[in-house]
Amino acid sequence: MGSRMEYIKEAAAEPLNIWSMVGFLSAAAFTQHWIPLAAGLAVEATVLAVVPATNAYRRLVERRNSQRNQELRRRQREELIRSFDPREREAVEYLRWMKNKIYENYTKFTGLKQIPASIGYLDQMWESFVDFLDMYRRRKNHLRSVNRQSIQNQIMQAQRSMAQADGTTRMLVEKNIELLNRRLITFDEIEKSVRHVEAQLQSIENFFSLVNDQVVTMNTIDSITSLDPAFETLLANIETTKRILEETTPIMNTLNTIESVNNAPMRPQMRVMQ
Repeated sequence: MGSRMEYIKEAAAEPLNIWSMVGFLSAAAFTQHWIPLAAGLAVEATVLAVVPATNAYRRLVERRNSQRNQELRRRQREELIRSFDPREREAVEYLRWMKNKIYENYTKFTGLKQIPASIGYLDQMWESFVDFLDMYRRRKNHLRSVNRQSIQNQIMQAQRSMAQADGTTRMLVEKNIELLNRRLITFDEIEKSVRHVEAQLQSIENFFSLVNDQVVTMNTIDSITSLDPAFETLLANIETTKRILEETTPIMNTLNTIESVNNAPMRPQMRVMQ
């Protein structure tokens, strides 16, 4: 729900409102009299006071905003797909093709234009597939850049050095071990989220194939309702996956920030003498 000022701005920008003001200004210029201009200002004040306050106009504005947001998300998703590597784009485009083919086959075989919910939500599932694939590849690339064994070796080396460390140095070593252990925990959390997203991606792909098989081989329209339990389960799993990813997103944001700093030109770090 927008604020009153947002509705007033929308009303002021309506083409009909703009052209009516142009008409009043033109009449004032043509007649060289202030009355058309005063009338125009009075009409404008009335329009901006009455129209934005009506529920019908507010619903219209909300529909427009929703459509604009959907179009913006669609453009952003297409830009995201173009950033994928060829293998990832192939998977996305194949599911897009299959989705459109399912819609085409359903309307062709049934003669109906109304798509049931268990099929119509394939658009939403396809969008989730694209979003999940983006998250999956970024997490996967980060895991490939981290050497888990190297972190474990650093922990063991630090633990051995504590035996000969004095009090002040020991505190620093303990802090270093704590940081290294946190890195291992973070690595494991990201690795677990990657496995979960990978399984979710496979579930979406398999569900598309299942729907396609059901549509092509269905004997009656009612037989398509057998997909409802699988459809509801998949939707629930998608929501669970989104929640898991939301929990690990702060971790990824922090790591991305660290990586951007680490990628900046820096002088080589001094090696610790053994």
